Amino acid sequence: MSLREGTDKMKNFEKSISIGSDDLGEASLISGGKCRSSRRVYTKSPLIAYMSERISTLQERVKLVDDSIPRFLPITPPDELYYAMRHLLDAGGKRLRPAAMLLATEAVGGTVENILPAAVALELIHNFTLIHDDIMDDADIRRGLPTVHKNWGVSGAIIAGDALYSKAIEILLYAKSEPSYIIESIDLLSKTCMDVCEGQWMDINFQSRKDVTEEEYICMVERKTALLFAAALKIGAILSGANKDISQALWNFGRLAGIGFQIYDDVIDLITPEEILGKARGGDIMEGKSTLIVIHALSKGVAIEALGKSNATPNEVLAALTALQESGSIDYAMNKAMSFVEKGKSALRVLHDSEAKKTLIGLADYMIERKY
Repeated sequence: MSLREGTDKMKNFEKSISIGSDDLGEASLISGGKCRSSRRVYTKSPLIAYMSERISTLQERVKLVDDSIPRFLPITPPDELYYAMRHLLDAGGKRLRPAAMLLATEAVGGTVENILPAAVALELIHNFTLIHDDIMDDADIRRGLPTVHKNWGVSGAIIAGDALYSKAIEILLYAKSEPSYIIESIDLLSKTCMDVCEGQWMDINFQSRKDVTEEEYICMVERKTALLFAAALKIGAILSGANKDISQALWNFGRLAGIGFQIYDDVIDLITPEEILGKARGGDIMEGKSTLIVIHALSKGVAIEALGKSNATPNEVLAALTALQESGSIDYAMNKAMSFVEKGKSALRVLHDSEAKKTLIGLADYMIERKY
């Protein structure tokens, strides 16, 4: 098949799976280039736009987190440090982790307002990892805006990320709970941050290998992505005084659904248009990342010429996407993502039926139905 034929096939493929900005409503403001300055614009989470009509309670929970971020992380001297810390937070984001924590709190009978500082702390931790991840990837765009290191330099971005981590621990201490529960939560969060670092290290190592196995990939995404989501749910349960069985069930849900989330995130990198994604499509291919899609394709002998080619042309990237689609590798990854999420949802059976439990299930479904 010629490159022209591959490009034409890819264009047809795009039409069949891509989502236009009109389908996103207000959420398109985040990735459509209208949010120019984190100093002036505080955007609404796309999670609200997608889920609010289906599950009304979720909007309130996400809004609580959005409204609390400026309160717990105000702009104070030195101003530029705090602008850098707030840059991605003010640009929006899905708020999946803090929303999940508040829902877990409700599901076990806890009080959301008491746990809110911990939810904000989790979002700060997540954004700290994004800042450092963007430095390592030398990414230009995140959430439709220049990345922190592009605006404030690599040194400034490192400091901003480190400061977010430190501030998160401080803010978590404001949660209204038993001191022993707060200590247990900080211990879990610290260990989880170490898991994230180990996962990131594995991800970097994989980029120089062509023999990464599916099992290694799952282990990597579990540490890099899923365990922080699992920790968010478990911390909500711990701070609310839930028993160990319930806390562990919520952790299992978060771990399994989180793995599915990351696998699907790799799919989104390939199938979602740049104006919706908020960053260049196919970036994982050019960076040479061993995603499940790539691992499956390579195991079938598919040639991916753009893999690891940082200067790949748009046509070369489109040709790679065509090859991945025609090999069935994208569908394989999507099915795996759905399988992990379904297993995660089954872990919630131990919880009593409630609106919060229903919303957690909806949140898991969102992970593999979202467009970016």
